[in-house]
Amino acid sequence: MHIISVLVNNHPGVLSRVVGLFSRRGYNIESLAVGTTEREDISRITLTVLGDDYTVTQIIRQLNKLVDVIKVQNIGKRDNVSRELLLVKVGYDSNTRNDIMHIVETFRGRVIDISLDSLIIEMTGDPEKIEAFLNLINKFDVKELVRTGLISLERGNKTLKEYEGEL
Repeated sequence: MHIISVLVNNHPGVLSRVVGLFSRRGYNIESLAVGTTEREDISRITLTVLGDDYTVTQIIRQLNKLVDVIKVQNIGKRDNVSRELLLVKVGYDSNTRNDIMHIVETFRGRVIDISLDSLIIEMTGDPEKIEAFLNLINKFDVKELVRTGLISLERGNKTLKEYEGEL
């Protein structure tokens, strides 16, 4: 899996042009997360894609040609910290409540809403942790779930803006 981080000018239509580049070339985006950065006028798009190194290099070159793109980097190749947020609504009864709570505690999740017959669990972590949690919680009455997609930063002091001329 490749994690592509893209700094863009925060203008209407930029996300559409970035995603359109993938769809025009027949590439699938596994996950997508977008948000403003430390500067309101710049957004970071984090994409996870499957593909060989050559294909991803071509994608990065094409992204760099887009007008509002400031910088693109495949940070999946570097030492990074990656996280995802999961919200899941699980139905429970008196027989299953303790088992669900034990799983939530084991994975350091949080129950953020509770009603008489369901609860909403918040979980953050790397994709492997999220998948392991889902494998266990899916044995119960999962009513809904939503995932943010991966967000990622390279470890250390270097920032994405400092990679001039690299692919």
